[in-house]
Amino acid sequence: MKQSLFTIKENTPLTDSVMKMVLQGDTSAITGPGQFVNIQLDGLYLRRPISVCDCVGDTLTLLYKIVGKGTGQMAAMAAGTMLDVLTGLGNGYDISAAGERPLLIGGGVGVPPLYMLARLLREQGKAVSVILGFNTASEVFYEEAFRALGCEVQVATVDGSRGAKGFVTDAMAGLDYTYFYTCGPEPMLKAVYRQAATAGEFSFEERMGCGFGACMGCSCKTVTGYKRICKDGPVLKKEEILWDN
Repeated sequence: MKQSLFTIKENTPLTDSVMKMVLQGDTSAITGPGQFVNIQLDGLYLRRPISVCDCVGDTLTLLYKIVGKGTGQMAAMAAGTMLDVLTGLGNGYDISAAGERPLLIGGGVGVPPLYMLARLLREQGKAVSVILGFNTASEVFYEEAFRALGCEVQVATVDGSRGAKGFVTDAMAGLDYTYFYTCGPEPMLKAVYRQAATAGEFSFEERMGCGFGACMGCSCKTVTGYKRICKDGPVLKKEEILWDN
C-alpha cells in the first residue's frame, strides 16, 4: 500500500452515470489487474474504493458510477485537481491461470477491472472473449475499448435494447473457454458460478471501511475461514467460495 498525491488529467462522462477519470502520479504500488485504490475526499470520513481500470506508466485510469455523495463529488472535479490516493490495495487476478482462451465476464460497474486484465492477456497472445452485461443500451460502456484490444466481445442487455437479450449467463452458453474471470453484483456472480464450465476467479464488490484489512468490515466466509475482501480479495478463486444460499 502506498499513499500518494495524484493529479486529475481527465474526468469525463461515458454514460449518464458512469465517469472516466484519468490520474497522473506514482503508480509503482499497482502490481496487476483487479486491484483497487482508495480516494480521500473533502468532508468525508471514509475513503472511496474504486477499481483500477488500467495503469500504464504514471497514468492511472478509473471508471466509476455516480451513486452517492462521494462519487458525486468526484464527478464535479476538474482537470488539475489533486487527490490523495492509496494505491496497491487488494489482491488481483492471476493471469498465469488463464490458459489460451480465457473468458472475461463483467456486469455494470464490474466491467472496469476487466480492462487491464484483457489488455495484459492480449499482450500474451491469448484469445480473449469478453461478455459485458447491462440493464439497457444507455448503460453500455467500454464495448469498443475491449474490441480495440482484439477481444471477441458480446454485449447482453436485460431488455434487449443492445446486443443479446438476457443475462451474461445466457451469452456464456456454448462458449469454449479455458478459464474465466468475472466481476459484478453478487446475484450475477452466483449465476456465473452455477453456469461456469471451468475453474475461474471472482472479484467481489463489497462495502469497505478502511480498505486495507484493519477493520474486518468486509469479511466473507470461505472454505478456509473468513477472508477480508479488501486485503485477501477482492479476487477469490471459484473453489474457495461459500455462498450464503
